[in-house]
Amino acid sequence: MEYEKLSMNALKCMYVASVIAGVILLAVIGAVNYFWIFPKEIWIGKIVSVVLSCVILADMAVSPYFRFHRYQYSINDECIDIKEGYLFVKRNIVPIERLHKLQIEKGPIDQFFHVSKVVVTTAGGDVKIQFLEEDKAERITESLSNRINEIVSERKEQDGREN
Repeated sequence: MEYEKLSMNALKCMYVASVIAGVILLAVIGAVNYFWIFPKEIWIGKIVSVVLSCVILADMAVSPYFRFHRYQYSINDECIDIKEGYLFVKRNIVPIERLHKLQIEKGPIDQFFHVSKVVVTTAGGDVKIQFLEEDKAERITESLSNRINEIVSERKEQDGREN
């Protein structure tokens, strides 16, 4: 099975999203330190804040890189296979015959970098193929839709022969 990788726009999108989330977390840590409800002499709170800030900054720099290089997907006539993760890698395999709904989503950061998510809905839940170029997301959605229609037609023919 041949896996496809993401474009460089996906990496840029991941970095921007990571920076935004990191800045929000750093702001929360700063607000907690500024409005510290306990006495100012609690040095352990300051140490925890510094350590958390360092972890957040390191995560902002490292996690998009690893997520980008570990993210792979493959689509064939039988299934969709997605590998993703940062510290823990997870793999989703979805049989195409189980698909109920296909949807393309774009958030504000996705729109800026011209990437999209294809959301595949099954009875068991949703699976997302993320950070796809917009035209590729359209092609994947159209291809999966055509394959679903083929499967439905084949089943109707089989049901007609059995009766």
